[in-house]
Amino acid sequence: MQVTLHTNHGAIKLELYPEQAPKTVENFIRYVREGFYENTLFHRVIKGFMIQGGGFNLEMVQKNPHAAIENEANNGLKNDKGTIAMARTQDPHSATSQFFINAADNDFLNFKNESMGGWGYCVFGKVIEGIEIVDEISQVYTTHAGFHQDVPKDDVIIEKATVDGE
Repeated sequence: MQVTLHTNHGAIKLELYPEQAPKTVENFIRYVREGFYENTLFHRVIKGFMIQGGGFNLEMVQKNPHAAIENEANNGLKNDKGTIAMARTQDPHSATSQFFINAADNDFLNFKNESMGGWGYCVFGKVIEGIEIVDEISQVYTTHAGFHQDVPKDDVIIEKATVDGE
């Protein structure tokens, strides 16, 4: 299954892994089909680390997501450059709509064990086209916006997300 994130920097095509992360892929696809990601921001960008989006509208107001899902980070997939994973709070099972694309190999985000600090972040797919777009976004100038850090000075917008073939 493939999803394309249409951004104001270009298209990022993702291949998803429903066999390794069934609940996570189902959750992500639900948001895509509902149009939840339309006109949302990549609101957190850290050079050499990752680009995060899927939770804030163009005014930097957090959107209302569905209930949190179970963390499936114990699926054997690694937070390597170009993979997409779910963002979450310190609670390992708190992922909702926000996700990030790894701009580098981030081994420290991988599953280690089922302890509070060991769960890691669930990888559920990878970029198959448009990694240069991810690289470009990961280099944008960032600033502060309210309580938020690492916010792109110039909006990086997910204009829409589509399930390929639908």
